[in-house]
Amino acid sequence: MALDSVTKEIQAAAATEVARIQKEQAEEIAAINAKVDAEIAEVKQKEDKRVADTKETLARQLSSSADLESKKLVLSKKEEILSEAFESALRQIESVPAKKKLAYYQALVASAKTIIPEPKAVMSEKDDFSAADLGVKSVEKSASVRSGLLLQSEDGKVEVDMQFEVLLQNIWDSNLKQLSDILFG
Repeated sequence: MALDSVTKEIQAAAATEVARIQKEQAEEIAAINAKVDAEIAEVKQKEDKRVADTKETLARQLSSSADLESKKLVLSKKEEILSEAFESALRQIESVPAKKKLAYYQALVASAKTIIPEPKAVMSEKDDFSAADLGVKSVEKSASVRSGLLLQSEDGKVEVDMQFEVLLQNIWDSNLKQLSDILFG
């Protein structure tokens, strides 16, 4: 029986040792799992933050892009309206009755005479005014002149551009801010 008792003692000691090793193993596995779970949670948290930041950045970029596109469309429409207003104003000036147009031309000539005492006038082929009507030395017609006058010295070295489009463009450019405020508030 002594052998039986020793065997039982060895078996009991072995069972106790196996239980202890299994317990240690279970604790190590639990610790490893806890550590892995914590690392996974940390990585997931960082990734979630990165995704949220990326979404936020993309949303801001999309919003900025949409705002910019909207502003471009508005600006384009404003430029179109200003261009139409310019052309409309020019057409109105060009379509005044001949008597009024002659008065405009005479005023332009008088203004230019401070620079060119006896100018030669170049005007549109559509206009039909004489040198005497305008108070100039001579008159030429040119297809390149839409309306208004080009006043030149006899030798052609000095030229004063009094075409309506040029005059209106100068006025337009110097008052563009005010025109824009009037049209668009």
